[in-house]
Amino acid sequence: MSVSPLRAPKGASTKKRIVGRGRSSGFGKTTGRGHKGQKSRSGGGVRIGFEGGQMPLFRRVAARGFSNYPFKKAYVVVNVASLDRLFSDGETVSLESLVAKGLIKKSERLVKILGQGLLRKKLDVSVPMVSKSAKEKIEKAGGKVVSISAGAAVR
Repeated sequence: MSVSPLRAPKGASTKKRIVGRGRSSGFGKTTGRGHKGQKSRSGGGVRIGFEGGQMPLFRRVAARGFSNYPFKKAYVVVNVASLDRLFSDGETVSLESLVAKGLIKKSERLVKILGQGLLRKKLDVSVPMVSKSAKEKIEKAGGKVVSISAGAAVR
């Protein structure tokens, strides 16, 4: 019987540290906390960024600029190749049909159709966003695009 070549990388699995179980364990007596001081006490320690009462770096540095990150809209991307693969000729592509086919989750309401791949079927597409190339491919195949407002799609 040969030894399996599959092994976890070195350091991936480490032994659990059991503290306070005698000197021979290596973590007896002070259990690796040293003697006295704030960090040795139960519940002791300081919060992240604390500098001993000195004004912390993140408060000393001036706040500059603006980030739109909290307000960004993240669209779920569906390519026309996926529509070609899963929808039959003459079908309507809507948020409900995309959920039924398993392309998006039920909670996802911001969907954008992109033009990657080929589309050989006539489809009626009504989703919040459709890229220019996807619209061209859908109309070239004989289908039509109705862009519903993204705000109305969010429930």
